[in-house]
Amino acid sequence: MISDSQTNFLYLSDILPTEHPEFFKRFERVLKECGIPFAFLPGTKDIWAKDFMPVQTREDEFIQFRYEPDYLMDSAENKATISNVDAICKAIKIKPIKSDVNLDGGNVIKWDDSVILCEKVFFENEELEEDDLIEELLEHFNVREEKLFFIPWDENDFTGHADGMVRFVDEKTLLINDYWQESEEFQEQFQAAIEATGLDIIILPYEPEDDPNLVSAVGLYLNYLEMEQVVIVPVFNLPTDKKAMEILMEVFHDRKVVALECSELARKGGILNCIAWNIQKS
Repeated sequence: MISDSQTNFLYLSDILPTEHPEFFKRFERVLKECGIPFAFLPGTKDIWAKDFMPVQTREDEFIQFRYEPDYLMDSAENKATISNVDAICKAIKIKPIKSDVNLDGGNVIKWDDSVILCEKVFFENEELEEDDLIEELLEHFNVREEKLFFIPWDENDFTGHADGMVRFVDEKTLLINDYWQESEEFQEQFQAAIEATGLDIIILPYEPEDDPNLVSAVGLYLNYLEMEQVVIVPVFNLPTDKKAMEILMEVFHDRKVVALECSELARKGGILNCIAWNIQKS
């Protein structure tokens, strides 16, 4: 498996600069200062490239899961935001392996021999028996069953994406949210799932803003962009920004760690990992 720490090239949606011009100016400046090579995916219909693009498992292997998230299938207007991934991959000369499993890229957290998914994947593939779905996932990711982990779905997050809940630091360590504001039931379920991984944990601040529509990702520091060259951390002009940066600078002491103001983007429902299709490219 290709981990984020091994990626060295970044693709972004071609509509990101026009959808969020002020954010993109700041982001582009950081990318150039950090020497991150990037290009645009042609013909995209939304900015969340991580979700609709294939998952890279090896340098020359990509798995294109079926992209039919329930939160986009409820109206013609939302369905119209689903990009033609076949055409995009052809344009950038990538031939992914096709899978019938319905799975967003933002719900795939991976290390070289391990994968973590939010259990929403079971709800979005109800036509499959649970054992059959697990078998398909193990085959696609080429990991042992004891290295495929599932974490509970916090239904306050309609996307059910694991990249807003946990991130690998290395083969032994996970970063997780401080879920002190969540229900006791969810905290217990989440803690049990994390303990089942047998991994060490580091807790990041998590300060979600009061949003009755449950869309805003303001206060979610875990959705950083990690690459071989740099870790770019979303900040929001909150008191917790400083603590989050201190923790991540210590965690990623071997790399440059840069803060980027992301409130505008976060209020659309995603942040840096969501917009980034970062891959290993020779």
